[in-house]
Amino acid sequence: MDTPSSCCQNKNSAKTTSSLPDTGSGYFCPMCPEVFSASPGSCPQCGMPLETTSPQNAIPTEEITLLGIREFLYGIILSVPILLLAMAPMFGLSVEAWIDPHINQFLQLILTSLVIATCGRSIVSRGIRSIATGNLNMFTLITIGVSAAYGFSLLATLLPTFFPDSFRNPKTGLVHTFFDAAAMIIVLVHLGQALESQARSKTGAELRSLVSLAPMTARVVLENGEHDVPLSTVHPGDHLRVRPGETIPVDGTLFNGASHVDESLLTGEPSPVEKKKGDEVIAGTKNGRGSFILLAEKTGSETLLSRIITLVGSAQRSKAPIQRMADSVASIFTPIVLAIALGTFTGWFFLGPQPRLAHAIVSSVSVLVIACPCAIGLATPMSIIVGIGRAASEGVLFKDAESLEALGQSKSLMIDKTGTITEGQPTVTDIVLFSNQSEEEILLLATAVELGSEHPLATAICQAARERNLEVLSNADTFLSTPGSGVQGTVSGKTIALGNEAFLKQQNVPASELNEFRRAADPLRASGKTITGVVVNSHVAGLFAVTDPVKKSACTAIGQLKQLGLQITMLTGDHSDNAGVIARSVGIEHYEAGLTPQEKYQFITEKHSKGEQTIMVGDGVNDAPALAAATIGVAMGTGSDVAIETANVTLMRGDLQALPYSIQLSHLVLLNIRQNLFLAFFYNALSIPLAAGILVPAFGSSWHISPIFAAAAMSLSSASVVVNALRLRTERISMQAF
Repeated sequence: MDTPSSCCQNKNSAKTTSSLPDTGSGYFCPMCPEVFSASPGSCPQCGMPLETTSPQNAIPTEEITLLGIREFLYGIILSVPILLLAMAPMFGLSVEAWIDPHINQFLQLILTSLVIATCGRSIVSRGIRSIATGNLNMFTLITIGVSAAYGFSLLATLLPTFFPDSFRNPKTGLVHTFFDAAAMIIVLVHLGQALESQARSKTGAELRSLVSLAPMTARVVLENGEHDVPLSTVHPGDHLRVRPGETIPVDGTLFNGASHVDESLLTGEPSPVEKKKGDEVIAGTKNGRGSFILLAEKTGSETLLSRIITLVGSAQRSKAPIQRMADSVASIFTPIVLAIALGTFTGWFFLGPQPRLAHAIVSSVSVLVIACPCAIGLATPMSIIVGIGRAASEGVLFKDAESLEALGQSKSLMIDKTGTITEGQPTVTDIVLFSNQSEEEILLLATAVELGSEHPLATAICQAARERNLEVLSNADTFLSTPGSGVQGTVSGKTIALGNEAFLKQQNVPASELNEFRRAADPLRASGKTITGVVVNSHVAGLFAVTDPVKKSACTAIGQLKQLGLQITMLTGDHSDNAGVIARSVGIEHYEAGLTPQEKYQFITEKHSKGEQTIMVGDGVNDAPALAAATIGVAMGTGSDVAIETANVTLMRGDLQALPYSIQLSHLVLLNIRQNLFLAFFYNALSIPLAAGILVPAFGSSWHISPIFAAAAMSLSSASVVVNALRLRTERISMQAF
């Protein structure tokens, strides 16, 4: 049995690696994603509490909810007596019979002051800060409204003689106060925020579930035994024991032992995958019944799981273009509301019935409170957070919110063939010779060069050599890859080139040999096989016929994409004969064959010049230029790192059927955002005139909204937007042909 010969190789290093991704640890605002702070606090623009960028450091949902409910309960305990003292006469109860009216007002003053000083302190301080910094927001309106009601009531209680006789009660000589409104506005705002925080916490459930996949410790194998250590202290090169049923802590390869691993996190397949010595395993996947020693290769933020968490988190914090409209409206909304409130006060003060000042204060305060723009600010980011989180749970990673929006708006789709429509696991079926060299000799020369290539065809040729138990004695002395065409190198003094027919022409091969090559290759291409020619010292030595089976889900996925109205074109560097066979087998009518990476790039840029938004799907290094040029680049997660880094969207499970799912999700998210914006704007368009009392002259005082009702309505408007966004988590998206 192999045993590791050294302990933690980097154990004395001063630098430690985080067990979870470093997302630029800090705090951001979900309503203003451009705001970032190194410490917790409130957003300087909208006043909302900042949230952590690291989901593993987030305050638990229960703690957030309990904090909001506790402040709400404090307010309720203090506000109920205020309501009884202020509103009892409305229900036919004579308060004056058991308490003096002057004492009544002083009791309301004391209780309301306590409400503002305790649970209202955070709200008022944010409002004052917003005014001082010029960033007017919802807390500006609430603070002005509460201050107007409380300030008027304070003056009326302490200096009732300051007011004209028309303002005072003929029996008591007191001026009517609004302590109940000031207190209940604060209480209801806290209730709304507590409910909103509880609902919003559900939007990050998918991201937190990804974080929970990473174990907190790992079992390090040392010379003196095995020890459990914090995951943050594990480094590349360490040997780790993974026991039955445990979650694999880092990315690496099996050093010793064997098992079956549940990789449904990445593949979506429930069946465990057999792993033996030398096989790769991924952090977050789950070990089966076997036990093995793992050689750590990528730890901390370098693991695939951590990269996924980082990508999802940053995408959820990004802004979608559709949010610009909401931002532009929100930026001028608060000043407009202040102007409307001032106009409301003026109108009631000069034109309203007696007592005019009381009516003016009530109406203007109702306008200020009911028009808080929180719902407008939440409309877009809540939908984006839920949508990107749901996509991640299905193995679809969006780089940013703009990609999520643009995916559903693009109608021109280009798809690479190898590894996208096909499995990307080709096998050599035929070897045709054109010289006196044997198949083994040609395979050895070809494999020596192809060992330096990452292309699936290179993998097929190397695998053919292994199946024949051929051992490559030495790699190529030189190696040069031409993406989309072929590779060449020097082996034992011989110049070897492998590639398509166009690449062979560049090797100064005699025309007669090219004709012979073509005659042998054409029948194989017609049967759907890819041909790779082998040139030795400028002479065609042979060819490999390779078949790459079409993915089982490709035909269904293409049918779904057509149903979604996309114009599909297959782009491939393969010969037109083989490309035609593959395209027809999955139902694609349009294809372009024999393309170099530059020609794929040009094909897409020509689409853009016609005003088309494009989607490009690929998985190889040769697809990177086209992925970068497309409006939305979609990479298969089973493809090259270059393609994944270049793309806007990654299908982690390598299944093309996830693309129509993603497009439908994009449509749902955009629809949900529009619904949220409609709810927010319709609410304000309807509620502000009602709060201003525009219907009172025609229908009477019953159509007048009090400040207390305005506070409740404002909280409900924000909650309705969040609840509507949460529908995205469960809304059905069919993955079947439709």
